[in-house]
Amino acid sequence: MCSKCSLVKLIKSPHLHSVPVNVQQGYLQKLLALERQPIFHHVAVRCICTLLDAVPHFNFHKSLLGAVVRNIGSSDDVVRRLCCGTIKLLFTNEGKHGGEATVEAVRLITDHVKAHDCQLHPDSVEVFMSLSFDEELRKHEVPEGNNKIKNKKNKKRKTIEESNQLQGNDRKKSKQEMIAKMKEEVAADYKAVAYMPDVEERKRMQSETLSAVFETYFRLLRHTMQSFVANLSLEVNESWVLSRLYSLLKFHSEANGNITPGTSWAHPLLAPCLSGLGKFSHLIDLDCIGDFMNYLKRLAARGSNSDSSAQNQKVQNLTVSERLCCCIVAFKVMRSNLDASNVDLQDFFVQLYNLVLEYRPGRDQGEVLAEALKIMLCDDRQHDMQKTAAFVKRLATFSLCFGSAKSMAALVTLKDLLQKNVKCRNLLENDAGGGFMSGSIAKYQPYASDPNLSGALASVLWELNLPSKHYHPTISTLASSISSMNTAQKQVYLSISPQQAFRNSSFEQESFNLQGSTQKSNNKRKKGTAPLTLASIQPTSIDENEVSKKLSRHFMLLRDIKENDRLRGELDRTTSSLQLYEEYKKQYKAAKQKTKKSKILLPVN
Repeated sequence: MCSKCSLVKLIKSPHLHSVPVNVQQGYLQKLLALERQPIFHHVAVRCICTLLDAVPHFNFHKSLLGAVVRNIGSSDDVVRRLCCGTIKLLFTNEGKHGGEATVEAVRLITDHVKAHDCQLHPDSVEVFMSLSFDEELRKHEVPEGNNKIKNKKNKKRKTIEESNQLQGNDRKKSKQEMIAKMKEEVAADYKAVAYMPDVEERKRMQSETLSAVFETYFRLLRHTMQSFVANLSLEVNESWVLSRLYSLLKFHSEANGNITPGTSWAHPLLAPCLSGLGKFSHLIDLDCIGDFMNYLKRLAARGSNSDSSAQNQKVQNLTVSERLCCCIVAFKVMRSNLDASNVDLQDFFVQLYNLVLEYRPGRDQGEVLAEALKIMLCDDRQHDMQKTAAFVKRLATFSLCFGSAKSMAALVTLKDLLQKNVKCRNLLENDAGGGFMSGSIAKYQPYASDPNLSGALASVLWELNLPSKHYHPTISTLASSISSMNTAQKQVYLSISPQQAFRNSSFEQESFNLQGSTQKSNNKRKKGTAPLTLASIQPTSIDENEVSKKLSRHFMLLRDIKENDRLRGELDRTTSSLQLYEEYKKQYKAAKQKTKKSKILLPVN
């Protein structure tokens, strides 16, 4: 602690430049040596982060950055949060260092992700969300060319005017020259002292930062595509298989409890990667959008049975939330880059249509599904009639199976689709068979994978009958209003989105339950003949020892259940790894026997 305080005082002192460089280097080497020792690890990391935040233009700031980035994916929560917070402060406070530390930090993080084969904590890539890019730097590129043309015209005019006018006084010319020289000297001194570089330097640093960030994101997408192979090759070494299994099990045990629900432990960096791509989608180069959309299509498909290609079979462990994020990012990219309108988004609609059925509460994130419904269905003005009817039927079925928040998001999306597509309101009035609006498909196929082939126009929207009798008053009124919609009636568009409906319903659910319990207690009191008074209430004797014993038994039982679940999971993982190893040994022995038999059966010359 003494070395930390002395070093911080030394660096923050106004006489920093008077301190010899070898003294600073000695302090820093001592600090980095302490950082590698487990006893002083926390203190040393905190000291390094404090120094980097206070003086990012320090002489040896690259060594400090390397130490911070090295611990950005640490399994220790305190160290990881401290390092991530320091990196975020570097990104947000670029006035201290002029942007140079930002470029170096992003490069180091890119190399760190590459060196660890994309197996890090999600916080190590989530720090990119704190980056900000100045879009005005791009806007200044075109006006600069126009200013050059204007300057040339002005110079020509000045030369013509000067040739026509008489020469001025020599003293005035000498004064003007002196003033011009003084201005140039002041500008040069200000540029040397100021932290912020000029426009060209900022453009260069911003382009380098952006290229490094997208390099990391595209590497993560490629790694997700190429991470898991369906069949193990016989040429794999036995020691490599065991080490790989051990590393996977170790990483899973370290990351258990730190990854948010809806993310797969096999791809820990995919969720922050997709979030970053969604935020910086307007900065993606148009030349890369085609390949980028192909990656997203394959990730969203997750190797379905309809496509048995080797590339899709490699990504079979993505969760529903991650696949929904792929669809969301694809639509954000297309709307941010209107020039790339030739990309077909039909495959993403198919994936959303299937993912609605695969959604499970608790395992998957409801906010991600609500965001997908808003971006893919509500934000578009018009959809195909057959596709709209298919989504209306599936969302109505979805509203019957889950809680009030999910049902509210589904019903809001359903109403929005019916308001925009008047012909689909015939689902509210159809008889069995659909009548003249059934289209080319005369029978409804509820389990069809493609919404255009489901034949939903030939069905009736009977699912709204049950939500209209829902216990939640908001859901019942919304379902009743949808059922009362008419084909000739002009509807007023909803001002609420599925995301907002999901949040409001999730917040209102707790208060709604509390109100229901209080109303029940009030009804019981009303049914009683005599009013409650203080005299009528008799105090009940409670044995505290017995209550404490029961509570201790209850919590011991809960702890034993959790411990059993954990041990059962470890046992399953161990048995699966052993089975995989036994299968590999059998295949290896069979291959050896084949080679021996082939050598024996060779004819002797």
